[in-house]
Amino acid sequence: MTHLTEGQKAPDFMTKDQDGKAVSLKDFRGKKIILYFYPEDDTPTCTIEACNLRDNYAALTKAGLVVLGVSQDDKNKHKKFEEKYNLPFTLLEDPEKKIIDKYGVWGEKNLYGRKYMGLHRTTFLIDDKGIIIKIFKKPKSKIHSEEILKALAS
Repeated sequence: MTHLTEGQKAPDFMTKDQDGKAVSLKDFRGKKIILYFYPEDDTPTCTIEACNLRDNYAALTKAGLVVLGVSQDDKNKHKKFEEKYNLPFTLLEDPEKKIIDKYGVWGEKNLYGRKYMGLHRTTFLIDDKGIIIKIFKKPKSKIHSEEILKALAS
């Protein structure tokens, strides 16, 4: 899956959020970032993961973390997802897979014996200097916030 490793500088990017505002990773220098990649808005597991981050958002921000979600969905689909589930964090569009490719989270998947290409659910925990400090290659959607806070504490 990802070619990136912990201790490496996180690749910068420029895209738009669910409100159409330009966003760059550099905008968050000086802050710790949860950059989480997920396959698609408003699908069962992606919704569970987003709602877990939403439900624990106060604890995540108290720990000094900024939450950024990335998928291939466009800003309009992200906006609907944000509004439907009252998500308090930023969702970034990547329909051309530029960020997805930079982070190496696109590849072969296998669902019930059917192989196809898709986005691998992956989270990068990035420190205030832009260095990747933890990669969650298979985050547990129902308890992902807890996984992140535990990794941050260690």
